[in-house]
Amino acid sequence: MSKQVLRKISQGLFLLLFIFLFIQTESKGHDTLGYPVRLFLDFDPLIFLTTLFASRGGQIPAGFFLSLITILVTIVLGRVFCGWVCPLGTLNTIVGSLRRRHSNPPDAKWHRAKYYILIMLLVSSVFTLQIAGIMDPISLIIRSFSLSIYPLADNGIRVLFDTIYHTNISGLVGVSEAFYGLLKKSLLAFQPLFYLQAVFIGLIFFLILGMNLIEKRFWCKYLCPLGALLGLCSRFSVLKRETSEGCTGCGTCADACQAGAISQNNETWSNSECLVCFSCDDICPQTAVSFGFGRHKKQAMNLGRREVMASMLSGVLAVPLLRSTPLSKPAYSNPDVLRPPGALDEKEFLKRCVKCGECMKVCITNGLQPTFLEAGLEGIWSPRVIPRIGHCEYRCTLCGQVCPSGAIRRMPIEEKTKVVIGIAMIDKGRCLPYAHAVPCIVCEEMCPTSPKAIWLEETVVRGRDGKELIVQQPHIDLDLCIGCGICEAKCPVGNRAAVYVTNIGESRSKANQLLL
Repeated sequence: MSKQVLRKISQGLFLLLFIFLFIQTESKGHDTLGYPVRLFLDFDPLIFLTTLFASRGGQIPAGFFLSLITILVTIVLGRVFCGWVCPLGTLNTIVGSLRRRHSNPPDAKWHRAKYYILIMLLVSSVFTLQIAGIMDPISLIIRSFSLSIYPLADNGIRVLFDTIYHTNISGLVGVSEAFYGLLKKSLLAFQPLFYLQAVFIGLIFFLILGMNLIEKRFWCKYLCPLGALLGLCSRFSVLKRETSEGCTGCGTCADACQAGAISQNNETWSNSECLVCFSCDDICPQTAVSFGFGRHKKQAMNLGRREVMASMLSGVLAVPLLRSTPLSKPAYSNPDVLRPPGALDEKEFLKRCVKCGECMKVCITNGLQPTFLEAGLEGIWSPRVIPRIGHCEYRCTLCGQVCPSGAIRRMPIEEKTKVVIGIAMIDKGRCLPYAHAVPCIVCEEMCPTSPKAIWLEETVVRGRDGKELIVQQPHIDLDLCIGCGICEAKCPVGNRAAVYVTNIGESRSKANQLLL
């Protein structure tokens, strides 16, 4: 069995493991997850470093130290994570295989672009700006699958089986319903999923895959910041590529190289770009290429002093640029941005959140949605609760369990039920008992706290015809309301609910309080 076949088997197994853990990232009927669903993020050294820098050495989840294993393996074997493990790299390889024609690769200087991106991300994180998750490949693929690809597939399958069901063809319907039931127990989500920006996030993902039709593994070669970080580490790797005297310089290995690490005449080989795919070893007609352990002279990496300085300056300037918004003022916050329970103070939250989408994927009500500009550019794709879409389930702590960076603390259920993420308010102009003399006690019935944060006052109201009617008008107890939003979610008033939740009074902030 050739090394290339082994690599393909490894890629397939790790991709299946990624998909399996991804599917397991949801409630199974109880408040625990049985598998390490964030495993790939724990092994991501880029997320580890940027979180460490941005949080100024604050408490880092222990799982993140698994990323040191990735660094050590890279120092020994080179970029095997990129060539053998990374699920996004595997998908890039699959799509790239559709392009049979060989294209002339861009100038080798294009390889430097990912290093400039890496420098910018690292420097900005030193100045407490965490934006690495936007381009980190593991965070990117989880976010894309969670918020776009999986909902697309899930809803598409549901529509297909609904269509078959309505054909009323007895034999066909019976088989389809049995198969549909099996899918609901294994692959499909607990309920249909809908996310804001699903189309936008999906288009970005398909664009990344589509670039492989222009140049194979385009993202990995020229844009991936994690690949750049591992490339720096692989310069010290002890696994090296060698060519014997039988090499004729035919260029076959250069054409087969997935990463463009070999010059066309086979005169130079860049170990920082090599994905250790062994394509050159297997395809060489003279069997002149081999890989082995031994002493290897470290190659110089000329990134250009001016370009490096420009990248560092970009990382510095990105901090005030992205924070030049009223949201950065200490006394101001967007009242509509409800963070999930356990979220750190907003500034600390943004320093740690890597926008991976794990918390949104695991939310059992679909209420956690990605922000766009509601939290500023710095907070793009970070989670917020939108009660009208789905409330925060009272006895659920799954979002804290899957957060890889500690942006959302993991809490016992007893603590979570006391955490305030906001306070509900009554809009008397829309509330049925107040504005229209219509009896309604839905919000009080649905309130999960004990004692209930919504209490009712019996009041005699008079209709237009002069008849008196006794209604129960709701009031909010500020000491008991935790802002879970179920009252807003279940309010029968259409369009815009008569009770709404804002983030005022949240436990994580001493300034954002109703009564200072």
